[in-house]
Amino acid sequence: MTKDARGIRLEVDSLFLSFGGVQALKGIGFEINRPEILAIIGPNGAGKTCILNCISGFYRPQKGKILFGTDIINKLAPHKIAKLGIARTFQGITLYTGLTLLDNLMAARHIHMKQNFLAGGIYFKWAQDEEIRQRVVVEDIIDFLEMEAIRNSIVGTLSYGQRKRVDLGRALALEPKILLLDEPMAGMNLDEKEDIARFIIDIFEVRKIPIILIEHDMGVVMDLADRIIVIDFGKKIADGAPKEIRTNPDVIKAYLGKE
Repeated sequence: MTKDARGIRLEVDSLFLSFGGVQALKGIGFEINRPEILAIIGPNGAGKTCILNCISGFYRPQKGKILFGTDIINKLAPHKIAKLGIARTFQGITLYTGLTLLDNLMAARHIHMKQNFLAGGIYFKWAQDEEIRQRVVVEDIIDFLEMEAIRNSIVGTLSYGQRKRVDLGRALALEPKILLLDEPMAGMNLDEKEDIARFIIDIFEVRKIPIILIEHDMGVVMDLADRIIVIDFGKKIADGAPKEIRTNPDVIKAYLGKE
């Protein structure tokens, strides 16, 4: 595998994951070998989030391997995987609700900071310069996601849709080489979904970041995804372009249903 953009960025090879007697993943495998938005769909409990949890280091599969560039990452700690360039959002929002939007994004910059906590506490010139460098990145993300009006708001006071946007901004603050989005539009109204869909497109087209997307809204998936993987009971049953998935009889039987 090569490390450049022309080679395979991420490879998931024959993952098996069990919780006691429940087998959540049964030999799942796929790869991202070009810039694309890859959607993973399937019924509730199919194992979609388990895949993202394995990639990001929250779960350790019993069998199989995950390669990112030339690195085998399925035995690495989550913070080391994030440092390699894999960032994610969560199905349930996990933000620092007592801090401002700005502080939440600054917290995500810690893996890029060169000063230790002692230097930061003393806050001499080098620590001040470090903060300025990180603030430049964060301010760019705030502008990119159109959050200027709420930049100093306490996150716990924001609406659900706004907090989802902050969660996306925090993932971008890690400067990811690949972005994992776990139901970024769940619980949103139509206007909020349209905003997030627009930001996902901009992240992919402007920032050139490949995306793995889990989403239940099939209209959104069909519009955004370059390729779709379908999971059912922990197994991959289909992998192809949206038009292929839409007419695949196995997918229709397992998930989409007959019109």
